[in-house]
Amino acid sequence: MPTTRASVSTEHASRYLQQLSKHWSHKFPVSFDATQARIELTDQRVLLMTADADRLDVTATAPDEASLARFQIVIEEHIRRFAFKETLEFVWKA
Repeated sequence: MPTTRASVSTEHASRYLQQLSKHWSHKFPVSFDATQARIELTDQRVLLMTADADRLDVTATAPDEASLARFQIVIEEHIRRFAFKETLEFVWKA
């Protein structure tokens, strides 16, 4: 399955990781703590996140390239909503 990764510079990585995890825990299986998260969405999409003091590492997996491209957009939109006070840059790499 296609996988892509992004490393996003932010001092609020743990906050965003936890907010997104809690947000999606109402719909999907989620396990997380302050530094790591695993979110298993429907149709084999999986999101892994790791928070450090100055960055949020995001790994997304989907069943095909088209699903992965849409999943990246959904992830970015959600995290950017939580990060409305700062501008985050996502650079995805296969």
